[in-house]
Amino acid sequence: MIFNSFKIKFIAVLTIIFICIFAFSCTNKFNINDINYKDDNSNIGDTTYIPQYPNWTGFNNPQDMIIGKDLFIYVADTDNNRLVMLDIAGQILGEINIKSPTAVAQNYKLDLFIVAEFDTLINDQNLAFSALYKINMVEAVHNITNAKLERLLPQDPKIDPFAFNRIDRAYTGVCTFYDNSIYVSRKGPSNSNPVDRDNTIIKLKFNEKDSMIVSKIPGLEPEGTGILSANQISSLTSFNKKNTDVVLTLIGNNSFKVQWLEFVSNSDFEGYLSKLSAFSCDLMNVNKFGKPEDVAFDDANNIFVADAEKDSIYKFNTFGDELESFGGNEIMSSPHAVAHYDKTLYVLDTDNNRILRFILSTEIE
Repeated sequence: MIFNSFKIKFIAVLTIIFICIFAFSCTNKFNINDINYKDDNSNIGDTTYIPQYPNWTGFNNPQDMIIGKDLFIYVADTDNNRLVMLDIAGQILGEINIKSPTAVAQNYKLDLFIVAEFDTLINDQNLAFSALYKINMVEAVHNITNAKLERLLPQDPKIDPFAFNRIDRAYTGVCTFYDNSIYVSRKGPSNSNPVDRDNTIIKLKFNEKDSMIVSKIPGLEPEGTGILSANQISSLTSFNKKNTDVVLTLIGNNSFKVQWLEFVSNSDFEGYLSKLSAFSCDLMNVNKFGKPEDVAFDDANNIFVADAEKDSIYKFNTFGDELESFGGNEIMSSPHAVAHYDKTLYVLDTDNNRILRFILSTEIE
């Protein structure tokens, strides 16, 4: 009887344990937004993001940041109406006045390309247009303060008679490729005209005489909610490789707000296809992101995503699997840009008007 009683109690205890395990396994998966940050270091699994001090401050609503091909840091300091040049130690080397800069890129000729605004007088009205500017840093001997700003877009009305017809179009992102061609993303409210939709990617190519050839990237849905969409692109990022693959972030109505577009050319097809299939990995999960604003790569081509809505930085491998990610408004608020260089992660902490720097514990020897 004693043995039977013990057996019954033992089975009851096992049953309770199995019920608890089953209940725990059915709870929601780990959510980055549920992390409670108690100290300065951000822990995800076995990896710690170790902050580096001091933070770099003095900006006003900065919208973009890159580490250029020349290894200088360029910050689009939007509400201070300037593009700032820093060295890798954070020392300001110079700046150039430019109205409301929001995106910046650099090609292998070391030219800078800046999305900004300019004012002009048309029919006695002061109007502000979105614009793309170029700075020849070699010509300026890398003295950005005395550099010349050259406007590329909108083009001169003698070349494009409709260039100044629309003030509601805005350029949003820019990137460059190995052949020094340029992609510029654009958004706007008019997307029914198949010839000239607002939501698109524009390609700029310079011929031998340095004259500019303008075209549009085909195959993108201007208001698409799935893959191959140009629905309010917020940034464009190219690879440091001899290809024209591009990763774009979208803030419009779309289920997949970070998309890696791979250029394919064969006997049957030439154009862009999605490198990663829908639902095939963490990166391509529906509604994974809130408001992604930028993408960067490290030396292993891991993908970092700055999500302004979720106050977070996500990291994925080249297969789209999520690795170490971190964030929270105790650490950053509305990050709009991310960059990686020499084992250090740089984050543009937009709402706090500063640049944060982190080193991964796994990269400390």
